[in-house]
This record gives sequence, C-alpha cells and structure tokens, in this order.
Amino acid sequence: MAPVGGTAVQDHVALAEIELCGELIIAASAADEERLSLESIDEVLRVAEERDACAD
Repeated sequence: MAPVGGTAVQDHVALAEIELCGELIIAASAADEERLSLESIDEVLRVAEERDACAD
C-alpha cells in the first residue's frame, strides 16, 4: 500500500530489472523455439554491449 502522503520512492535498479524482464518475456513470446538460447538471452539483455563498455 502506498504511503498516505503521496510520496513515491523510485527504486531505479528495480525498475531496470522489471524492464529487462519485460524484454525477455517479449523475446520469448516471439521466439520460434520453445526456449530462448543463451545467446538470444545475452542479445536481449545486451550483455556483449556491457562487456565492451567495461573493457574500454
């Protein structure tokens, strides 16, 4: 239940995780195969982009 004063606390990490989960759900529903491959999951989550950014 939200506080009575109308103050909303935003947890940016939680919001980002929810967004990524949503992207995975969309990708899984559009996939031809029964399960997403690890490569497909990495692509949806942009894992390679993160690795490249950390390497710089």
